[in-house]
Amino acid sequence: MTESSNQHDLIGEMLRNAKTIAVVGMSDKPWRASHNIGRYLAGTGFRVFPVNPALTEVLGGPCYADLDAAQAAAREATGKGIDLVDVFRASENVPPIVDDVIRLGIPYLWLQDEVIHDEAIARARAAGVKCVQNDCIYRQHAAMAH
Repeated sequence: MTESSNQHDLIGEMLRNAKTIAVVGMSDKPWRASHNIGRYLAGTGFRVFPVNPALTEVLGGPCYADLDAAQAAAREATGKGIDLVDVFRASENVPPIVDDVIRLGIPYLWLQDEVIHDEAIARARAAGVKCVQNDCIYRQHAAMAH
């Protein structure tokens, strides 16, 4: 199998299996991609937990300061916690997010377009986290929906 077909299979698996998504760096500004993609995911049946320490609310619901708070809320709401972390942060902010994902036992990590950190992704993969980087979850989900 080629790298791209493996990636395609992984994306399919992630989008089928993930039910609860933490959107790290989600904005309350409607013109920001993180806001629109978070809203899209919520509107297509995913349970979205926005993570942004600067906000207390987004899309009419609570916004969490960090992944720990989002994971606690997700566990309370769903009984199992976050399945996928979708990252809208600058690449240099990825390593501590990876630390949290590994520590919290979250199975999937998705870095949006232009968010790339090969070293952190290698560390996540070594810990058993399945990862996609430099791709758009909205674009991939919309393509698979048709």
